[in-house]
Amino acid sequence: MLGSSGSRTLAGSIQVVPHCCCILVAIHDSEFIEDSLYRYSFCITSELELRPRFVVIIMEVLRDQMTALLEQGLYDSAEILGGFLMSAPSNSDLAPSTRAENMVLLADALYGRKEYRRALNLYRQAVQQCRVTPKQTVSGGRSSVQATSRPPSVNSLHASTINENEVKYKIGLCHLAVHDTRAALSEMEGIPPKARNLKINLTLAKLYRSTGYDRAATAAYKECLRISPYVLEAVIALAELGVAAKELHTLLPQVQPKSIRSPVDPFEPVRWFQRLADGHCSVYGHNYKEALEHFNYLGQKFPNNVHVLLETAKAEAAMGRNDEAVHNFEKARQADQYNLSSMDEYAMLLRTRSNQVELNRLVHDLLNIDPARPEVWVASAVYWELRDDKVRALTYTDKAMRIDERLTSAHLVKGNLSLSLNRSEVAVMAFRKAQSLRTDLRAYQGLVRAHLANSKHKEALCAAREAMKAMPHSAKALTLVGDVYAQNSEGRDKGRKFYESALRQEPGYLGAVLSLADLHGAEGRNDEAIALLQRYLKTWADDSLHTKLAQILAASNKLGESLSHYQTALSINPLNEAAKKGLERLEKQMKGVDPDALDEEEDNEGEDADADAEEGEFL
Repeated sequence: MLGSSGSRTLAGSIQVVPHCCCILVAIHDSEFIEDSLYRYSFCITSELELRPRFVVIIMEVLRDQMTALLEQGLYDSAEILGGFLMSAPSNSDLAPSTRAENMVLLADALYGRKEYRRALNLYRQAVQQCRVTPKQTVSGGRSSVQATSRPPSVNSLHASTINENEVKYKIGLCHLAVHDTRAALSEMEGIPPKARNLKINLTLAKLYRSTGYDRAATAAYKECLRISPYVLEAVIALAELGVAAKELHTLLPQVQPKSIRSPVDPFEPVRWFQRLADGHCSVYGHNYKEALEHFNYLGQKFPNNVHVLLETAKAEAAMGRNDEAVHNFEKARQADQYNLSSMDEYAMLLRTRSNQVELNRLVHDLLNIDPARPEVWVASAVYWELRDDKVRALTYTDKAMRIDERLTSAHLVKGNLSLSLNRSEVAVMAFRKAQSLRTDLRAYQGLVRAHLANSKHKEALCAAREAMKAMPHSAKALTLVGDVYAQNSEGRDKGRKFYESALRQEPGYLGAVLSLADLHGAEGRNDEAIALLQRYLKTWADDSLHTKLAQILAASNKLGESLSHYQTALSINPLNEAAKKGLERLEKQMKGVDPDALDEEEDNEGEDADADAEEGEFL
């Protein structure tokens, strides 16, 4: 009933103001309300003594609802609600641990909204609050009945469950988000080793690796596999860091559940996992033939697996099997048309084949999928390099590196572009950066070309020897050393020996064949060069071999035979630019026209007009 003052009277002893009753009704828990009112009837007789209890309820409701919003990913609503939670008048009466938990909830909402610096500030305040020792309340001479029937305080109703190490981890993530890697590493290292779970160890391993602490990174990745042997990114990272396959096997699943054991081959479910590790170890050991054996095995077990298809394609590209590599890249795109991983490598492969149409289509698709990925901008840079707009291509490589400065392909493309723009010093720095990120033969090849462009023969030879030392079983590395020696007449004999050694190691490596043919031609032994190329053409019908043979035949004034081989090269690969230019030159030569007397201005004007038209369609 209502009293004379306008308030409702319950049982004639407790007066509840209408405002507080509204709060209770909003909680939608009638049993909780009745129980609370019953317990309060023993000790509370005034409106002022009842109010803290309702404040407790409101704070609890706000925390629960904010937690629910965060779980649903509704960060905007959680951030607004968290603002009310933090600005409540009773917030100053909370225990430090409870205030810290409120701060963490609001910081989580801000992190979800990508307001990393605001979140970082709140996380730090939360850690400080955790370290504040709350003052102990000294109880008076009340009876046990009075003590147990007292209303729970704002602090006692909600016991804090904040984990200080988890908050430190979130602080590290905020530092990473604002590109402060050193601060992130320092924060993560402050977490005791025994308190580091899987995600903390994995993040710490990546931080160690990005800052050059490879030994610490290796230890952290191994710890990840001890916690869960199915963390594949740790397996791949350890292979890249040079951990032997046998050592990796000890960290992988060893015993399978009884429910999946096969009487035919009890180790089969474990074997495919080991073969995956072996494949990656072979790749980063530059043993691509062995890597292909492992990935082909996996491809039979898991047809159309995107990861296996991409790794197979990259291994084939490294071996010079470009047609097979393109086929597997296309299979990977058909299996998942929205995949962006390794599409930068696919774009670079299309660039070597001068396939502008396919490259245009690829870049168009990638831009429509996710322009925030660095692979997209590397592919765009490669496309514009092929279109001979090198300045624009450079801006795209810079954009890719702003997104991910550790993307090796971005530095490789930047080095090649800088070299073509006669910026050899910039090219050297770009190739050195690519080399520091991953042992890649293309980085060494770029370094050699950049040093030779600066007439630094000694530095070029050192870079080539570094490649040979890093990849002792690589025919390409041996050929690279031979290329440096072949630049000077005094070193051509050594160059020939390296080419022959490369062919003994890998008889099918056509790069060494082409370089050896060039060396014969430079020394005036065209007949030997022609015989060498014709011998290999009996086994490999390759357009580059036909093109090289056509060039040497033209230099030997055998124009008819040269014409035949240029035509054959273009029938195999219509996009072979060297064959196209050689054929045009040969036709002018056969007509008695000086092939060097080209109307360059007219050609450039036509090309620019076409480029403007295609650019509009592309963008």
